[in-house]
Amino acid sequence: MMQTLDDPAALREALGDRGSAGSVAFVPTMGNLHEGHLALVREARRRAETVVVSIFVNPLQFGPNEDLESYPRTLEADRQALDRVGADFLFAPSAEVIYPTPLEQQTRVVVPGISDVHCGASRPGHFTGVATVVCKLFNMVQPDIAVFGKKDYQQLLVIRRMVRDLAMPVEIIGVDTVREPDGLAMSSRNQYLNEDQRRIAPRLYATLQEGRNRILRGAADWESLAREMAAGLDGAGLRTDYVAVVDADTLLAPTPESDRLVILAAAWLGRARLIDNIEVDLTERESTGAS
Repeated sequence: MMQTLDDPAALREALGDRGSAGSVAFVPTMGNLHEGHLALVREARRRAETVVVSIFVNPLQFGPNEDLESYPRTLEADRQALDRVGADFLFAPSAEVIYPTPLEQQTRVVVPGISDVHCGASRPGHFTGVATVVCKLFNMVQPDIAVFGKKDYQQLLVIRRMVRDLAMPVEIIGVDTVREPDGLAMSSRNQYLNEDQRRIAPRLYATLQEGRNRILRGAADWESLAREMAAGLDGAGLRTDYVAVVDADTLLAPTPESDRLVILAAAWLGRARLIDNIEVDLTERESTGAS
């Protein structure tokens, strides 16, 4: 039976009582769990003896005009879902526990450079909010492993950089995006879509697939390709925030040494801001004979 705790000291005591159980895997979430989240929990279950999942809607990562107040909160349904997939602990702290000082006075973790481009440029301060809360949660849970989804690809790289730079003893695992049958990446914000918007939404991933295929056939003018993909999204009824073809490790413009790329995209559809990405292994170009 999964335990639900809201106090870090109580969580550490409970984990200490399981000390002989071995490694701890941690999955931080903002709740309103769907199959994408549960895939992370299952991966954590495969990798460690003890699984902790947190639910905390983090105010520090929301901008002033974003959906903090309306973000869906479904704690009881989330609790039942986590129990079914075998989580050992649900950590559901209050904002006062996570941020005992006012937000404007809160110590923050800044991961420069990689936090300031793409989604970071569109949402200033967002990744500082993410890095700060994840750092605090890591300190509270003290996991051996932490599991994140690749749908939030930039977030995954920000967390990896923070862990490396701050010498945190946590292994970061990325899990492939879980999708609806029509390709739409699962997201809590998909419920903002009306019926017509839901029919349009899969066009985002389809456009990324088309971009990947063009690269594998030899396209190498990254900026032109990104512009054409953005125009296609706009023509399909989305409102493009950005499309970028970048090095998969740095999120900067590809160089001649880049062997892995990622196409990142964000677009608005009504009140839902959809993000997605697709990785491109340039060595596949050689195997297909493209140049």
